[in-house]
Amino acid sequence: MSASSPAGPASEPTTPASSTGRTAVELPRLPAAGALYRRALLGALPGLGGRRAADVPAVELGVTGVPVDRAHLADYDRVCGFRLADRLPATYLHVLGFPLSLRLMTAADFPIPLTGVVHVANRITVHRPVQVGESVDFRTYAENLRPHERGRQLDVVLVGSVGGEEVWRGVSTYLGKQRTAGGGPRRDRGDRPAPPASSAQWRVTPRVGTDYARVSGDHNPIHTSRLGARLFGFPRPIAHGMWSKARCLAALESRLPESYAVDVSFKLPVPLPSTVAFSASATGTSWDFALHGARDGRPHLVGTVR
Repeated sequence: MSASSPAGPASEPTTPASSTGRTAVELPRLPAAGALYRRALLGALPGLGGRRAADVPAVELGVTGVPVDRAHLADYDRVCGFRLADRLPATYLHVLGFPLSLRLMTAADFPIPLTGVVHVANRITVHRPVQVGESVDFRTYAENLRPHERGRQLDVVLVGSVGGEEVWRGVSTYLGKQRTAGGGPRRDRGDRPAPPASSAQWRVTPRVGTDYARVSGDHNPIHTSRLGARLFGFPRPIAHGMWSKARCLAALESRLPESYAVDVSFKLPVPLPSTVAFSASATGTSWDFALHGARDGRPHLVGTVR
C-alpha cells in the first residue's frame, strides 16, 4: 500500500484483506483532527487536490485502547445538555472516535471531498452502556457509495468495542454535492406538514458552534465562521448536526433503555443564532422526536429511538 493511501504511512501495520474485501490498518493512536482539517482545506485548492476514486476505499482503519478523559466528557456533557455521569452518552462515542473517521475521509482519493460535505443522516446503535473507566477500540470504513439527486452519498461506519465485544456502532451518511445530477431517488416536494406541538424551546447561540467544535474536534468553518459559512452558501454559521442530535437525546436521557438504536435525518440547517422547538412522543419504550424552527416551523431534524 502506498504512502498516499487512506491508511497513511506504509510503516503502519496492515493485515490481509478479510472477507469484506477491505485491508485492515492499525494506527498507533488517534489522529489529530486539526491537522486533518488543514489537509482537507489545502486539498480543496486548485492543483493541490488528489484524484478522487470512483468508489470507497477498500481499507478499514483501527485504533485500540482509547481512554475517556473525564474533564473532556464533562465539557461535552455541558455543551450538549447531558447530566454529568459515568455512563457515556450515545453520541459521545461518535465524538471519541471521530478523528479516526476523519482520517479516512481526508485521504486524497476519498470519493467525496470533505470540504462542503453535508451530513444528512446518522444512526447509532447502543448494544450496552459504556462506562467512563472503560477503554474503547475503534474501527472505521466507508461503504455504499450511491447516486443522489444532488450528487453522491455514502456511509461512514464507526464501530466501538470493549474487550473484543462490539458495544456501539454509528453510521453517518454524507452527501457530496455536484453540479450535475447524480441520479438516485428524488425527495418528496409535497406540502410541508405542520410541526408537532413542542415540549421545549432552546435558544441556540453562536457559541454553540465554537463550543461544540472544541469538544468534538469538528472544526468545519461552516459552524464557526461567518465567512466560512458564506463560502459554502450559508448566510451565517450553522449548528453541527451531531450537536442537534445530542441535544435531543439529552432531553430524553432519563427515559432511554439500556440498548437501543437512534436514527436521525438532518433536514434544514439550524442557523446561529436561532430558537428551536423540540417535540417528542412515546409508544412504549420507543420515541419519535423532532426539532423545528420555533417561529417558522421549518424542520431541522426528525428522529426515532427503537
